[in-house]
Amino acid sequence: MDDQSALVKEFQARFAKKIKENEISSLEYWKEQLDKLLILKPEGIAALQLQIKRISNMMGNRMSTLKKE
Repeated sequence: MDDQSALVKEFQARFAKKIKENEISSLEYWKEQLDKLLILKPEGIAALQLQIKRISNMMGNRMSTLKKE
């Protein structure tokens, strides 16, 4: 019983680590997208809104893709 308990704990730890790694990776990607927006320095509200909408659409597409998997 102890071996099984240790195995379950090991799988839980691996799973938690993998989730954390995936979350970090995702946040790094979206931070890069926002940093690119900052570098562009869009002129005016309309250009900024357009870039924000583009990033929002990218996020929506990614979420749809992940939900299908």
